Amino acid sequence: MNKIQPSSGSAHFRSQTRLGRRHRALIAAIGAAVLILGTLLIGLLLSPDNLSTRLEWRNLPPSLQHPFGTDWLGRDMFTRTLKGLALSVQVGLIAAACSVVIATALGLIAATMGRTADRIVAWLIDLFLSVPHLVTLILIAFVCGGGMRGIVIGVALTHWPSLARVIRAEVLQLRSAEFVQISRRLGQSRWQVATRHMLPHLLPQLLVGLLLLFPHAILHEAGVTFIGLGLSPHQPAIGIILSESMRYLSTGMWWLAVFPGLCLLIVVRAFDRAGESLRLLLDPRNPQS
Repeated sequence: MNKIQPSSGSAHFRSQTRLGRRHRALIAAIGAAVLILGTLLIGLLLSPDNLSTRLEWRNLPPSLQHPFGTDWLGRDMFTRTLKGLALSVQVGLIAAACSVVIATALGLIAATMGRTADRIVAWLIDLFLSVPHLVTLILIAFVCGGGMRGIVIGVALTHWPSLARVIRAEVLQLRSAEFVQISRRLGQSRWQVATRHMLPHLLPQLLVGLLLLFPHAILHEAGVTFIGLGLSPHQPAIGIILSESMRYLSTGMWWLAVFPGLCLLIVVRAFDRAGESLRLLLDPRNPQS
């Protein structure tokens, strides 16, 4: 009896610890989602009147009226920053969703269309992973003429390989499952097996992959826009704001770069935290769950 009680108590302690970690992960995911949605809604609902030029308000430091100060044209930096974040979230959502679609399609093709297709997809994954995707992103954005279209195409075509490798491995495991083998013996085609039986099992990985691609998409959009190959200078993008502020930092206008940079970092960190928490919640086999 003395040997059983410690074992039972230890199992109970591990169960309580696992439950506590899952609760913390759920709270973190909800908090990150509220922060992201709040930033997006505020950015979309703010009046664009504060983006108009008002020379009498130019170069004002942070105050109650202008929490993030104003720039050299008198534009409210709080409004510019939140609208820039909302624009970045939209671009990141579209680009990350396109990457997930590409990764899903290639992962399913590699695992269901035979060895030749698998070798071609594996070669493509290794090829894209061997080149720094920021360089490839800049080249694609330049070829596509920049702008939102160039950024979305560039991010979508450079951020799929890692997720495609994960999807391919998951599908290879599912291919040997009993329900998949039975479906094949009943005469269902490879496409029907992949879409009806395998794809539903991949939805948690796809959702987590979408959230984890978001931070990379937003940061790379800001980076490419910063060097002038991204969004239009007329749009209040974070990359444009940071690029323009570099000319005024030496004059003491530190708020032009500090607040937009911090907000970008917070949003990116919130997306990353939401993705990690969701992966912990959806994967019961995780040793940390």
